[in-house]
Amino acid sequence: MTDATSAPSPRGAAVGRGIGIGLMYGLFKPRVLGAWRVPASGPVILAVNHSHNIDGPMLMGTAPRPVHFLIKKEAFVGPLDPFLRGIGQLEVDRTTADRTAITRALGVLEGGGVLGIFPEGTRGDGDFASLRAGLAYFAVRSGAPIVPVAVLGSTERRGRLISALPPLRSRVDVVFGEAFEAGDGSGRRTRKALDEATLRIQARLTGHLEHAGRLTGRTG
Repeated sequence: MTDATSAPSPRGAAVGRGIGIGLMYGLFKPRVLGAWRVPASGPVILAVNHSHNIDGPMLMGTAPRPVHFLIKKEAFVGPLDPFLRGIGQLEVDRTTADRTAITRALGVLEGGGVLGIFPEGTRGDGDFASLRAGLAYFAVRSGAPIVPVAVLGSTERRGRLISALPPLRSRVDVVFGEAFEAGDGSGRRTRKALDEATLRIQARLTGHLEHAGRLTGRTG
């Protein structure tokens, strides 16, 4: 049994991936492009645009490896609490520097796992216009490469039977970009170094999102 004090379970994340595959491919029609760009082994960070509630589950079901997502603590309520912990997901308090979440996230990367992050912090336009420094910190501190991911089509409103979900059996595109290093090679972790890394990350993520839009003919 997984509790609030235990480390995230790689086996649980693998179970979560299986659930994600069943749900996402059962309810929608994911089209996955560039999944081969995700390193087959070793630590990696998936940086995902976030405009809809299904973005996380969609990535869990389409990524080629099990993913441990940093998820806002507000989601860990009722039966969702033990479920999310059981499938290896990480609770994070967005209102403070959550040292427990930081330690667990770095532990995922140190163990050669995949960490999923919504770098915008919350659901928004999904355009990477506003990035928090957390992504740069994890990338620079761990040395793990970042793979940008664009989830497009989840905001489609026409034909919805359930307002909180895209139309059932609709196509959702998941486009994986080229892996890149966030740091400048110096190993510095100063505030200035993290600010510079954040700007580099933002440029790469925005560029990938624009490329994914041209590739798929979609904007969100």
